[in-house]
Amino acid sequence: MPELPEVETIRRIIEPQIKDMKICKVTANRTDVIAHPAAEMFCADIEGQIISAVDRRGKFLIILLESGDRIVLHLRMTGCLLVTPPDAPLEKHTHLIFRLGSEKELRFSDTRRFGRFWLLEKDEEDTFSGMGKLGLEPFDVNLTAGYLQGCLGKRRKAVKECLLDQRVVAGIGNIYSDEILFRSKICPARPADSLDGKEWERLAAEIPGCLSYFIEKNRITPEEYLKTKGQDYRNTPFLQVYGHGGEPCPNCGNALSRTVIGGRGSVYCQNCQGDLP
Repeated sequence: MPELPEVETIRRIIEPQIKDMKICKVTANRTDVIAHPAAEMFCADIEGQIISAVDRRGKFLIILLESGDRIVLHLRMTGCLLVTPPDAPLEKHTHLIFRLGSEKELRFSDTRRFGRFWLLEKDEEDTFSGMGKLGLEPFDVNLTAGYLQGCLGKRRKAVKECLLDQRVVAGIGNIYSDEILFRSKICPARPADSLDGKEWERLAAEIPGCLSYFIEKNRITPEEYLKTKGQDYRNTPFLQVYGHGGEPCPNCGNALSRTVIGGRGSVYCQNCQGDLP
């Protein structure tokens, strides 16, 4: 599933290409990707509207319209957004097509069909997408050691599981929780209530630091993004631990360990982060 750095990368690629464009026509090849309102109303209400910006909240993308309406999208596991010429061949599993004038289309494809769209009218309360339940953005100045300790410091769950709680910090998933904890020198299986003040300080610093680093490493041109069909922009060469179980730790050289925490595969260094509790 795309996590915050990937969703932010997509936002930065897509926004300049569709900003100020008019949505002339919406074609829904599969209506089940539209969660709210009914597909017919979704398409009719969007047609004729002007796109003013593209925003992000956690792992959600938000297409802002000049009217004040907003299109909310969650890519889930395999969702992909592409801006293409109208005559470009359709990718397999293309479910929604937004015709933008005569020269561009914004296309949504999704192999597993878990991705969802919601259209929210101006001032309409979002009780549909779950976006309103999200916690702080990782770059919020209020994301401090005190905030994290106050939210998580009494939990007995593994700290990695706590980082995946979108109600506390929005946008962190399995990949970047491993990377953040490695940088923070904290074993992912440690109960959150066992962390001390200095460890909360390190965690509060590494959450925005780590995600900013990977957003920068994800940088790609719109041409490259389109050429790879939106599938080859991730920063795997820069991941230090995730996916590298059994390989040497980049810090100390010891073999990185694999484990399962909360049903998720995790990689960490016993020497740098401490052994399992």
